[in-house]
Amino acid sequence: MTYTIIDRNRLSEDHFIPYASQWLEADDIQAVVDVLESSWITQGPKVSEFESKVAEHCGARYAVAVATGTAALHCAAFAAGVEPGDEVITSPITFVASANCVAYLGARPIFADIDPDTLNCDPNEIEKNISPRTKAIIPVDFSGHPAEMDEIMSISQEHGLTVISDAAHSLGAEYRGKTVGAIADMTVLSFHPVKHITTGEGGMIITDNPDLYERLLLFRTHGITNRLEMLSNKKSGGWYYEMQALGYNYRITDIQCALGISQLAKLDRFVSRRREIAHHYDQAFSGIPEVILPVERPYVKSSYHLYVLQFDFRLLSTDRTELFDKLRARNLGVHVHYIPAHLQPYYKNKFGYQYGDYPHAERYYDRCLTIPLYPRMTDMDVQRVIDSICEEIDSARL
Repeated sequence: MTYTIIDRNRLSEDHFIPYASQWLEADDIQAVVDVLESSWITQGPKVSEFESKVAEHCGARYAVAVATGTAALHCAAFAAGVEPGDEVITSPITFVASANCVAYLGARPIFADIDPDTLNCDPNEIEKNISPRTKAIIPVDFSGHPAEMDEIMSISQEHGLTVISDAAHSLGAEYRGKTVGAIADMTVLSFHPVKHITTGEGGMIITDNPDLYERLLLFRTHGITNRLEMLSNKKSGGWYYEMQALGYNYRITDIQCALGISQLAKLDRFVSRRREIAHHYDQAFSGIPEVILPVERPYVKSSYHLYVLQFDFRLLSTDRTELFDKLRARNLGVHVHYIPAHLQPYYKNKFGYQYGDYPHAERYYDRCLTIPLYPRMTDMDVQRVIDSICEEIDSARL
């Protein structure tokens, strides 16, 4: 059987260009078909193979694959021992799952304002928010740029806190020569289609700590274990199992993991193309006074999950909504990442957050626009994005 892969070079010149998209090739599809034709389609050998390959790539001892990136965050927060009454510090500029995983466990998410350059949590703001109730820190590698992990790990060690790196945006990135996944107590990955590699939906937690690893395995499967060394009754038969915690069914399938294994082999190529496109954007938009480019620290290799421009709308006759609508009318799938989590109605109503609490995050939000970047973009796609944005800026320049 053969499979048709869309040739993007044959698409019309004005086709829709999303802000992100998966790149599936014939061998990816064949890997899934092979599993569908095998004896296993869920919780079989491909799950452990995928875990081993990702752990090896990241330089870690253990990996636990789960159903989604959100599930991975939830598992990690549980493994860290987060309980009602605890506080966990994270970024307001993130998808809400980074904070929700804390609320799921009855604890309180505490936000730390961002560094205006990297858009990641400012370590000084993290330290200012530590209290006797703080249990963990969840720094977010926004857009693929790793957080300031040396400072964050030092803060965590001083205060006895667990660090859960939300690296959903940064698979394939490096921080001071270290691969993302080899630094924090636990590192969380996402394999959603907009990310660097995809399993459809899926996530993973990476750790070097055997105790955390055991808790992650437990939580992934209803809180149930049949591992002899963990059982309270070690004299029962081979049928025996125990539910030792209130876990969830967060299991992933062999179907998904087969796709993940195939995709992982292409990660370096995908990240290289993302960085190449980001370089083109940097060159095209540098020197334009109305535009603020994303920052990449010299000791970081960003994997550019997102490319976010900020606009100084004081210099333009348009606002963000109008610019967004005009670029969408040009069939460019621009987006906004993210509405600050503390401004979501749930967090305002539940925890009392309000506008003005985190000025750097709010200022960023008022000015940001995510533009298309994904490895399957053609050079023609990239140039169309550049030309469209420059034309809109020129027409709105005061």
